[in-house]
Formats: sequence, structure tokens, C-alpha cells
Amino acid sequence: MPIITPTPTLLSELEETNERFERATPLEILQWTFDRFDDDVAMACSFEDVALLHMVHELRPATEIIFLDTGGHFSETLDFADQLEAKWSLNMTRTTPGPDADAWPCGTAQCCALRKVEPLGRALKGRAAWITSVKRVDAPTRATMKTLMWDEKFELVKANPLATWSDDDVAYYLTSHDLPEHPLWAQGYASIGCAAMTLKPQVPGDRRSGRWVGLDKDECGLHEA
Repeated sequence: MPIITPTPTLLSELEETNERFERATPLEILQWTFDRFDDDVAMACSFEDVALLHMVHELRPATEIIFLDTGGHFSETLDFADQLEAKWSLNMTRTTPGPDADAWPCGTAQCCALRKVEPLGRALKGRAAWITSVKRVDAPTRATMKTLMWDEKFELVKANPLATWSDDDVAYYLTSHDLPEHPLWAQGYASIGCAAMTLKPQVPGDRRSGRWVGLDKDECGLHEA
């Protein structure tokens, strides 16, 4: 499939489909994405998002799963990714930061841009669509996230099948399908990124309040306009 462009026809299609999908299930959104873009779709996975990973694996097991190895993950995250890759025979790509990232360790100004955004851009180049596990309840910065949209940053279609789901919806799916959770959840972590910038929640009920504590930062840049 050739690289797509944001023509008025495509943008109109996405907007109309997005409106229909406000009451759709994640599986319906995924199925539309695969039907529309065939194999030219990849999923970015942090391995917290096991529910969505399971859905993608069930529908299209050959889908490329992109794991952004920033060089700063918890060992538990790396081990968990290895376990699921082997158990489900995932078609997994691990990105690594370029040499420019060496001067920007976790918590510095250009860290996420060089360790997440730039590597993901390389991995998605030439793709028609990518799948994320973003939920509106994750943070105020994500409260208006659409289920389908044109991604200006990476220049392809972005599908957010879990956009309308709650944390309880995800927990029920994991339980009902007997799926494993990220091992750090059992230790009290609720939103897990790089080890140096991730604490347990600092504010009750705010899952992401343990991320980038002390910094004026709410997002890593992957889901910002």
C-alpha cells in the first residue's frame, strides 16, 4: 500500500467513522483499521497495554509490535516484554535511541524526543496507520482524544481503540481473559515509564501523578499535537 496523504476525502472518512465509533468496542475499531489498511498497520506497545495487545494478537497476529526501548526501562518491563514476545510469538520490533540521545539521560529536556519520538517516527515510516492504547481517562491532556484521527506528527492515521474505556474496563478484560498484568502493578505502580522518571502515584486516584515528578511535564511527546 502506498503512503497515504491527508486528503479531504480521507479526513472526512476519519471524522465520520470516528463519530460512529464513540459507541463501538475496541475490537470493532481494530477490525475497521485492519480492514481499511490491511497489513500496513503497526502497534506501539509499552507492555502495560496487555488488553489491547491481546486483541491485536487475536485479530491479526502478524501485526508489527513496536516496543520503544529507551535504555531506561525497569528490568521488570524488559522481562515482561520478553515473556509475552515468546509466549505469543509476537512480530516485535525494538527501537533504540540514536547516538544523539547519549547526551540526554532520563529527565533532561530532549530525552523523550530522542528516546521515544524520533525512534517511533523511524519505525512508523511508510506505514499507513498505527495503533495506540491511549485512554481519555489517562490524563486531562488526553480527555478529547478521538478513536480515529490523522496524526500530524507522524503523518499517518492514528487509531485509539481504548479511547472511551475506563481503567475498570481494562481490568475486567484482563481478568475475563486470564491475562497477566505488568508485574509492577502489584507493587503499587499505576503508570509506568522509564525507571528514573516513574514513582508510585503521588495523588490518590491520579494514575499518572507518579510520572515526571518535579518536572513541568505531563506527556512524553508521542501523543501531543
